[in-house]
Amino acid sequence: MDHYAVPPQYYPLPRPSMFAKNLIKMGHEVTIIAASTVHNSDVNLITDGARVKKATDDGVPYVFIRCRGYRGNGLGRVNNILEFAAKLPGVFDTLEKPDAIVATSFDPISCWQAIRYAKKHGIRAIAQIADLWPETLVAYGVAGENNPVVRALRALEKKIYTSADAIVFTMEGAYDYIRAQGWEKAVPREKVCFINNGVDLALFEQNKKDCPSDDAELADPSLFKIVYTGSIGKSNRLDLLVDAAALLEDKSIRILIWGSGDELENLKARVRAEGIRNVSFKGRAEKKQIPAILAGGDALFLDAFDERVSRYGISSNKLFEYFASGKPILMCALAGHNPAARFDCSLTYAATPEGVAETIRAARSLTPERREKMRQGALAAARAYSYDALSEKLNCVVEGKL
Repeated sequence: MDHYAVPPQYYPLPRPSMFAKNLIKMGHEVTIIAASTVHNSDVNLITDGARVKKATDDGVPYVFIRCRGYRGNGLGRVNNILEFAAKLPGVFDTLEKPDAIVATSFDPISCWQAIRYAKKHGIRAIAQIADLWPETLVAYGVAGENNPVVRALRALEKKIYTSADAIVFTMEGAYDYIRAQGWEKAVPREKVCFINNGVDLALFEQNKKDCPSDDAELADPSLFKIVYTGSIGKSNRLDLLVDAAALLEDKSIRILIWGSGDELENLKARVRAEGIRNVSFKGRAEKKQIPAILAGGDALFLDAFDERVSRYGISSNKLFEYFASGKPILMCALAGHNPAARFDCSLTYAATPEGVAETIRAARSLTPERREKMRQGALAAARAYSYDALSEKLNCVVEGKL
């Protein structure tokens, strides 16, 4: 169960479908339950008023729960979350009783509904925690620690952790977070494991071959290209990258940004108003186009994470595609439990315009020998975080062996 786990051609969230396909290969019967709404779009996969819709995509069975559409992160999205959670138990009742439910928490409300249902019906309950809620709300200044909503979500979060038979975190240092909350006695270490996001290496290489980029700047050998792909929102803090671009004296360095989001038009307006000529916005790319785009870059920029969240680990989907490209990764020095640092394939920047600019210059000055060493490190990281390897671990969790 994952609210946002529509097939990846609608929303680029590969983790649910990759795990489902691999678990099916291992002999499990798997069904993904998701909302019918596609995040960050006007698409609804149920258009005829039906309560649910069953479909199979790329060999994976889905059950979509009809929910009202929304835009942005306002009340409409909150209502969508509550509607999905409210309808979830009734949909479970219509399906054959499973041996295990993997309940993913982007939002803890639907996660709790699935965990509670599993415990009530004698089903193995696995909580998969993709985001730390409500910690993220506090970290990004949306609400204070003593806000009633934060306090309620914190209590619900603890209830999920204590009730689940096993907990899968996408953040390597998540048990440090449990300790920080003072929950280690209620949530024993042995039922907590770490399975990060990953990359489908075979598909990455196939898409790189089949979907080449025709972007002129990306193909220009006279330019040193810093590439970013992904969401463009406040939390991504791409204003730092634009600020850094304005400080770069070397005009052969070009910042190429692929993606969309709430901050895109603001950043475009800044670039125009301030006459920043070394930043190009390329629009949203299809998932299959990303490997060739990354391959054309000389270094790849990763979002500046907030220290309060990143100290527990990094689970950004784009990081693992960046690994597969074999290119040096520029990332915030504040990130904790950093796999890129462990595999020696990154350059870290201080989260200031000057810090980012300095790290871009350092990437421009890498020797061929150092660049090759970083390439090998990145490819080793991609193999370690391939979905084939990660699925073996999830299989052990599902079967109660880990």
